[in-house]
Amino acid sequence: MRGLRHLLPRLLKYPWLLAGGLVCAMISAGGLGAGLVSLGPLLRIILEGRSKETVAELVRSYNETRPMLAIPESVVDVLPTEPFQAVVAIMSGLAVLTVIGATANFMHQFLALEITNRAIADLRAHVFGHVLAMPLGSVQRRGAAELVSRINKDSIALQGGMLALTSRTVAQLTKGLAAFAAAIWFDWRLTLVALVVAPVLGGILRWLGRRIRRATRAALQAQEDLLRVSNESIQGIRAVKTATAEPAAEARFANANAAVLREELRVRTARALANPMVETLAVFVLIGLALIAAKEILAGTMDFDSFMLALGALGVAGGSLQPLAGLVNEIQAASAPAERLEELLDEPDEQALTAAMPALPRHATAIRFEGVRFRYPGAEHDALAGVDLEIAHGEHVAIVGPNGCGKTTLLSLLPRLFDPTEGRVVIDGHDLREVRLGSLRDQIGVVTQETVLFRGTIRENIAFGREADDASIRRVAALGHAAGFIDRLSEGYDTAVAELGTSLSGGQRQRIAIARALLRDPSVLILDEATSQIDAESEEQINAAIDEFRAGRTVLVIAHRLSTVLAADRIVVMDEGRVVDHGTHDELLGRCEVYARLARTQLATA
Repeated sequence: MRGLRHLLPRLLKYPWLLAGGLVCAMISAGGLGAGLVSLGPLLRIILEGRSKETVAELVRSYNETRPMLAIPESVVDVLPTEPFQAVVAIMSGLAVLTVIGATANFMHQFLALEITNRAIADLRAHVFGHVLAMPLGSVQRRGAAELVSRINKDSIALQGGMLALTSRTVAQLTKGLAAFAAAIWFDWRLTLVALVVAPVLGGILRWLGRRIRRATRAALQAQEDLLRVSNESIQGIRAVKTATAEPAAEARFANANAAVLREELRVRTARALANPMVETLAVFVLIGLALIAAKEILAGTMDFDSFMLALGALGVAGGSLQPLAGLVNEIQAASAPAERLEELLDEPDEQALTAAMPALPRHATAIRFEGVRFRYPGAEHDALAGVDLEIAHGEHVAIVGPNGCGKTTLLSLLPRLFDPTEGRVVIDGHDLREVRLGSLRDQIGVVTQETVLFRGTIRENIAFGREADDASIRRVAALGHAAGFIDRLSEGYDTAVAELGTSLSGGQRQRIAIARALLRDPSVLILDEATSQIDAESEEQINAAIDEFRAGRTVLVIAHRLSTVLAADRIVVMDEGRVVDHGTHDELLGRCEVYARLARTQLATA
């Protein structure tokens, strides 16, 4: 139950709803207990009605044997004197209690569902927000499939346990305790004997619960792998079809599906054992009670009707508490997703870590990389190996180099998607690790080769993350040369975009991404192969637009097109994680062998 103990304060943060649900559950259970207690006088009246003993006399005789639980004399005085009238009065009272109990039970279930659904919705939103605030390295290490599985599937699994706890467990427990109290009322000796089985039952449920928790955790991990395999195949359906790899994809899915089935079947024995074991214990307890009662009745120290009433009340208590075995299993199963969600929430929140730090003033002087080294987790070599580079404010710099030389990694350090392993990155004299993260990223616009669009309209995709009016959206769309194709669409800026932007061409997606970056009014604009899927004419126009837009801004470009490189004020050449030279195109051709080779083999002409 460790995971639930961590999450209960966050889940059950509706005290008035919780209190209302508990009160309703106790009212419902109280009606059951009162109904059982009333069976004593009713049985006496029916079985001994010929003796003309009145209800008042029966109640007074009960009061004499139970002075601590005596019924007030004022109530006794108004009880009917005729046996049949007494039966009618008791039955009428039972009918009223039934209606009250049913109403209270409805309100308890209603409030329990309200609490559980609200708590899980809040938790799901909290976990999703936390995932967005996790460092990029942590997100990449876990993978999208694991994170989505934990946010959605684990929260659903937890919801089942929470509902079992707040709804059925509370209802069955309060009713069982009420029936147990009625059994004590009838004969406390038998009731105490019945309690002997409680430690044994608790030990069995604890053992089963541990097995269920471990198996549930393993099953959730297997389901993560199943989600990952299915996502890869569906999202990469083009590659699957063109490679005629459908059988291979099916085999991968079958293996992952078999692993899920194997883990889910591991828990079946523990779940199936719970109820039969509880029922077997209950039968042995009843046999023992019957033997004890028989001896007492034969000795004349116990009334037969008291035995029957106590036994009946214990039977009702057992019937109410018997489902608790299955409910405890559900709660134990829910502790596994609770722990997994707690593990996720224990990941650092990069926004919170810098919230108390000073804001970064708008970039106005220079960006410096000072002795920067970076190595990806698990890698054997540094991706960046001692980079020293200064870029003046307002400069347009193109970064070139062979594939894998560290260009994208270097620029990823600017918005702190990663932090250097050694060295530091400085903007206008401020170490980026010592300023508020939000104030840094607000100043940076990024366009990558792998453009990501979201399901929604074109207008919403351009304005993503920003509040913007129509005029601003149209202005940056024109600046990014997206306005032409948008205006040709039947619904213009309100045209729906499919998931991941698959309803648009690669070039159209990149133009929208460029417009989105320009809308941020960044002081630093990073273009990582941003024009790779745009035709030469559009690229020339966008380069001209960027040249106009870059006034007062620093522009950093990674490109494989010569025209984009030539548009820069300065070219920085990287190789094997280092800056090997920088200068203009003509200067580098004459003195830098790496650049000369790139110019011949990789830098494509427009």
